[in-house]
Formats: sequence, C-alpha cells, structure tokens
Amino acid sequence: MVDPVVALTEHVQQAMAAGLGAEFAQADPVIRPANKKQTDADLQVNAAMALAKKAGRKPREVAQAIVDHLDAPDLVESVEIAGPGFLNVTLKSQWIAAAAASMIGDPSLGMTAPQQETIVIDYSSPNAAKEMHVAHLRTTVVGDSLARTMEFLGHKVIRQNHLGDWGTAFGMLVEHLLEVGEGSDEAKLLLTDPNAFYRAARAKFDASDKGEVDSDFATRARARVATLQGGDPESLRLWREILELTKGYLRRVYDELDITLTDDDIAGESSYNDELAEVCQTMEEKGLAVMSDGALCVFQDEFTGRDDKPVPLIIRKSDGGYGYATTDLATIRRRSLQMHADRALYVVGAPQNLHFRMVWAAADKAGWIKGTEPIHVQIGNVVGTDGKILKTRSGDLVSLQSLVDAALERAATVVAESRPELDEQTRATIAHQVGVAAIKYADLSVSHDSGYTFDLDRMVAFQGNTGPYLQYATARIRSILGKADAADPRGPIVLTEPAERELALKALEFGAVVNQVGETLEPHKLAAYLFELATAFTSFYEACPVLKADDPAVRDSRLALCRLTLEVLTRGLSLLGIEAPEQM
Repeated sequence: MVDPVVALTEHVQQAMAAGLGAEFAQADPVIRPANKKQTDADLQVNAAMALAKKAGRKPREVAQAIVDHLDAPDLVESVEIAGPGFLNVTLKSQWIAAAAASMIGDPSLGMTAPQQETIVIDYSSPNAAKEMHVAHLRTTVVGDSLARTMEFLGHKVIRQNHLGDWGTAFGMLVEHLLEVGEGSDEAKLLLTDPNAFYRAARAKFDASDKGEVDSDFATRARARVATLQGGDPESLRLWREILELTKGYLRRVYDELDITLTDDDIAGESSYNDELAEVCQTMEEKGLAVMSDGALCVFQDEFTGRDDKPVPLIIRKSDGGYGYATTDLATIRRRSLQMHADRALYVVGAPQNLHFRMVWAAADKAGWIKGTEPIHVQIGNVVGTDGKILKTRSGDLVSLQSLVDAALERAATVVAESRPELDEQTRATIAHQVGVAAIKYADLSVSHDSGYTFDLDRMVAFQGNTGPYLQYATARIRSILGKADAADPRGPIVLTEPAERELALKALEFGAVVNQVGETLEPHKLAAYLFELATAFTSFYEACPVLKADDPAVRDSRLALCRLTLEVLTRGLSLLGIEAPEQM
C-alpha cells in the first residue's frame, strides 16, 4: 500500500477499537495532510474531536487513547497530541522511500482501483452544420479528461456525443441546400465554413417568416421537418450528407485537440426519434403528463415558478413536435435501462441544471432510472481579459477553431524564440503540444463550474501554474536521465534530505488524488496536484545535486526519484489529455 493515508487509517482504526471499544473499529479517523505552517508532521488525525461525544470522553482523552494503542512501528516515526486533540503524525522515512520505490515502473503507480462501474459520459455535444464555438471548449476538454481518468481507474466508460442533428433547424438546412444546389459554391460552405451556410439559411428563414420577402421558404422548411421525420428518402439523403460533412469537421477539431471522441460515440438527437412518440404516450398513460394549451406537459410540485405554480416540462409541443425534454427523457431511459450505467455524467453548461433536474425527476417517476445516478457536471464560461463572454464583432460566440489557431500560433512564436536551434518540423511538433497543453490546462486547472479568463500570454508561459510549465518539468527530467545514461533507475531510494522526503511523499499522493477525481468529478484537483509535484521537484533539484552527487548510492537514489516524478507527471498529464514532449 503506497497511500500513506490508507496505510495509517488501518492502524488508527485498530487503535480506536482497542482504546475506545469495538464499536469504533470502522469509524473514520479523519486523516488529512498536516498543515505545514503549524507543524513539521506529515499527517493529521482529527478523529478525537469527531468521536469524543460518542465515546463519552474529552477529545484529548480520546486522542491519548488512540496514541496509547497505536501500533505501527514500520510506518510511524512519532505522534504528538496538539491543540484540543489533533494527532500530528510523522511517518518513517524508510517507509516513504520503500513505498515510492515500489511505484517505479508500475503502470498503476501503486493505485488501489475502486470497484468497477459502468459510466456514461455525455460531453462536447455541438450542433451539426455549425462550427463548434467557445462554449463547447470546456465541455469537450473537461468531459474528455473525466473519460480518460475513469478508464485509468478501471471503469467501463461509454462516451456519448449528443449531437444536435435533428429538429426544426434541419428542415431549414435541407431546404436551403436544395435551393442553392448540392454542387454550388454556397453548398461547399458546409465543408469550409459551416457557420456561413447556417447563417444564410437562418437569415432566409427569418426574413420569410416575418414576411420581409416574398417567399414561402419558412413554410417549406417547416414542411421539410415533417417529411424528414417521416422518413422521406430524399430528405434523409440530404440530411446524411450534411451530417457526414459535420463529422469531418468534428474529426479535424478533435484530432487537433487530441480528444478521444470518435464517430462511433455520436448518439445524436436523431437516434432517439423513433422513441419519442412512445415516451409521450407512456408518460400520459402513467398519469405523469397532461394536455395544457394544446401541449403535452409534465407538472411536478417540486419545480415551481415565481407564481408558486409548477413549471411545465413540455414533452410534445402544440404543433405535435418534440423538443429537448422529450429527447432527454429518452436519453436517460436508454442510459439506465439499456446501458445499465451506474453513473450518467452530463458535462453540460451550468444554465441547463434546472432542465436536467426536471427531466430526471420525471424519468424517475416513470420508472426509467434503475440503479443509475444521473449527474450534471456543470460547466462555467470562458471569458476574455475584459471579463466578458468571448464574441466576434458580429455578436456571435467566438469559434473554437479560432481559439485553437490563436493558441497554436502563440505557442509557435514562443517555441521559435526559446529554441531557434531546432529544425522547423521539431519546433512545429513542440508548438502544437504546447498550444494544446496551454488551452487544456487553463481550462482544467480551475473548477469546472466556475469561469476562467482566456489569456494566451499567461497560458503559454513556461513559468507559473500553466500546462507548458508542467511539460517543461517533464522535459527537464528526461534531460537529466538522458545525461545520466541510466536505462532503468530504481534506486534503492534513500531519503536523507528534506527536499527528497517531500518529493517522495508528494508522489505517494497520486493514487488518492486520482481516486478523488473519480469520485468528485473535479479534474482541477489533479491539475493542482501535478503543479505541486512539479514545484516539489524544482525544490528537490535545487537543493539536491543529482548528476554531481558525490556518493554513487545517493546519485542512484536521486535518479530513481527523478524517474518516479517523471512517471507520475507524465501519467497525470495524460489524464488531463496533455502530452509530455521529449524536449522543450
């Protein structure tokens, strides 16, 4: 066991049982990293305050009883009682060294895998025939990191890209494509500039709908929706053509950002079309949906508006059409009853929270959620340096591709200035890795439900809490190991200097941090840990000569610590979807 908290927990629980009674054998010892500003200890046990009332003793008496019965000579160096009953525990350096050495070369890095779950992760979810914009950046990056992390933890991950590929917009797009001609320059915009094609169709639709032009385009577009949903072969052919062009665009963006979504993960709105009528019929038969002003609605007492009346969840519109609520009911039903998900994660913008809660509550009442926990991983906004949502001069949201291009261009400039001696192809490869790391780490280093500022100058910097800084740390370690010509440095590790000890102890936290991300769905905690590890390595490298160590045994030990740090950093970055370049 390499996690010191887990290792100590077992011993403290045995001490609680012996000193306080058998009923305390499984009590939580409440072990946390010690506050280094207050003590030099490694861990703090806070169980005494939590258990004092139940034990009928004062907290310090409970703490003393634990100390008196704590039997962990191989693990614990010393224990002291502080304040009202905190236990400050210092671990044995020999145990830390042995645990750290056992992680080297281990693909799991000493982790204890949790019980396997089936986890569906719904992320990215752009609209077909439109470019992805800035709002899709965070759901794509956060969702992909969660998928990578869950797979590393041993879970069965089912990726779902809930593509907006159905409904009214597609009647408009298909009709516009027919009008301009499939081989026309206008039609080619679907491949080169899908937003321009969409805007042209929308402008034509709106002008027709408002009577601003003498055209029945809006009427024909609405009729096209019915023929499309009715399975008209010609309409479906054009719809598929638009969808294939959309897939090509998505593949380019996902490949450029190293996102693990594939075409096989697409489960768009259209895939639920055949289920929607039955969803509505069943909800009505169960007495959960009623007609209201011509629409079929679900009213739930727990969701009320300003008038204290239940807010309607409209599952069939007055014109007979279906909306997001209907599709989302079918979605959670499939993920629970067919995919048998233990957890269904929806990595979607925070404003959708009420909608999801209403849908899931209705689905639960219908008996469509069996053993599945639906979770909204709420995503905050990306803002510019002025604190405002990133938009173009025309008022549209900034495209994701333009953000990626800007980051890659800035990274190329930085790499060219810092490494002019490298050949052009090598610089281009590094620049791409650095640019992607800058984007992803800026996103993943803050809590997913809060916003962050898209500041390229800060994001591509090789100093500070940035993706390129962590990449630079891995490249520097590789350089050290290369100069040492040590093919397989494993130690043994001997910890004699404080900086060595701190680095090894920090490396041991990796498994606990990744498990925590798997439970709380917060990748920023992994990002913070990796920055702390890189910072600990910098302190170690400055205080402890590696290649110039006088004693060969010390040199071997420090090389082993370098290798361990590299393995943890590289693995951790990969879970964030970030590459670790061979050189920077």
